Amino acid sequence: MHEELENFERNHVWDLVKPPPNSRPIDTKWVFKNKQGEDGMVVRNKARLVAQARLEAIRILLAFAASKGFKLQQMDVKSAFLNGFIEEEVYMRQPLGFESARFPDRVYKLRKALYGLKQAPRAWYARLKSFLLKSGFVMGSVDKTLFLLSRGSDTLIVQIYVDDIIFGGSSHALVSSFAEQMSREFEMSLMGELQFFLGLQIKQGLEGTFVHQAKYTRDILKKFNMGDSKPMTTPMSTNTALDTDEDGEAVDQKEFRGMIGSLLYLTATRPDIQFAVCLCARYQASPRTSHRQAVKRIFRYLKFTPELGLWYSSGSSLSLRGFSDADHAGCRINRKSTSGTCQLLGTSLVSWSSYKQASVSLSTTDAEYIATASCCS
Repeated sequence: MHEELENFERNHVWDLVKPPPNSRPIDTKWVFKNKQGEDGMVVRNKARLVAQARLEAIRILLAFAASKGFKLQQMDVKSAFLNGFIEEEVYMRQPLGFESARFPDRVYKLRKALYGLKQAPRAWYARLKSFLLKSGFVMGSVDKTLFLLSRGSDTLIVQIYVDDIIFGGSSHALVSSFAEQMSREFEMSLMGELQFFLGLQIKQGLEGTFVHQAKYTRDILKKFNMGDSKPMTTPMSTNTALDTDEDGEAVDQKEFRGMIGSLLYLTATRPDIQFAVCLCARYQASPRTSHRQAVKRIFRYLKFTPELGLWYSSGSSLSLRGFSDADHAGCRINRKSTSGTCQLLGTSLVSWSSYKQASVSLSTTDAEYIATASCCS
């Protein structure tokens, strides 16, 4: 906590002032967090006084870097949001237990953003974007968290995710120069080679990059008492046809939603369970025993395949291809069809989806066209 408050003083985050008339200073609270590595060991303790890039973008970056032979690095910005200036007048009460001895009745007028303020992410991103653009980077035309720098024949690529930054390039000198430049401008923790990011375990090698969530898989198996369950070789039986099952016995909705939520996050690297998870997720409002059994079947499949993941080959091309498919009137409730799509960058799978179509298709051709249009868009 003392370190966090020292960061505030060093970065001139606030000024201690008399509360203006009719002002409503906001309250504060401490949030504590242990930052863990892929082995579960605590690598950093954080205390925050509090008042995102899509996963597809991360996967595309990993596939691109593997293809080009880039070794991706990672850095963490210390108290990132403290680097963003806010334009509005915001007053905050002094943290409990850390009041000024001379002016206990005064409040802080914020000059920079704090974690928890709705202005904080925008202010931090604006500051970082401005710095990168002044340094010669070009912002992505579609993904605004992606930045590129070209120096002759060399390229440096930077992906931002809140206060985590992934970067890599074709030149070691260019990568080192960027790391030094960022360290001079912001307080950074250089974490070395990218290995663990947003719960994804990443192994970079000469032949390619492997991305998986084995640790997370074991954690959720343990969390829902499925660690000793009998393994299954498929996530769902081919003849499974779920419906509302109104005559079935109701199950704990909170637990069912927790299981679905955990599985949805796992689909970040497991397209093999996407269809089964999305199908079960349709019944979160009123789950029955049959729905819970289908979800438990997915967990039993994970018990059989805990370390499956995505392989991005260093020999892959960068040609983009898409595939789509659809059933016809597959939903037993409203006869809507289900679309399935996937996109590959060379041989690297970077995006996929499975969802029920918005309208009822009158033919298999109609359902296929809807799925194909979605895949292309």
